[in-house]
Amino acid sequence: MVDKEQRINEKILVREVRLIDDQGNQRGIVPTAEALAIARQAGLDLVEVSPNANPPVCKLLDFGKYRFEQEKKLRESKKRQKLMKLKEIRMQPKIEEHDLSFKTRHIQEFLGEGFKVKVTIRFRGRELAHTELGRGVLDKVLEALGDTFVVDKPPQMEGRMMSMFLSPKSKK
Repeated sequence: MVDKEQRINEKILVREVRLIDDQGNQRGIVPTAEALAIARQAGLDLVEVSPNANPPVCKLLDFGKYRFEQEKKLRESKKRQKLMKLKEIRMQPKIEEHDLSFKTRHIQEFLGEGFKVKVTIRFRGRELAHTELGRGVLDKVLEALGDTFVVDKPPQMEGRMMSMFLSPKSKK
């Protein structure tokens, strides 16, 4: 036990620390070895809370219990988050009217279910010279959908594709 204590004391780089006990009361500035001894007597761990302070701030606590509480808080915050799932609909600039209405119906369904939708027009070969045709298709989609959505990102070229993001209107 003495060898272990000596090794711990040799590794200590800071001579004194500001100590906070397990009730949250300030114990003042204490030599590090004494702080470790107090922690050992109380059956707790000495945890460095603020290493950049002068002197560093250390707290007496049960580290296992502390980690459990932190993980519990993290799980609770994840429960309250609402993840928005993204659906993608791909089209080409030379899409037929029936196909366009069919895909627009799918977009409407996705928005109704609460999904975000990425509508993408894929340009191939010479079609890339006529991006205005793709924008026309996206404008037809927006017109057909009416007022059931919010445009998160307007139509924009990304390499060989033009895309826009839609999300459902809030139900407030």
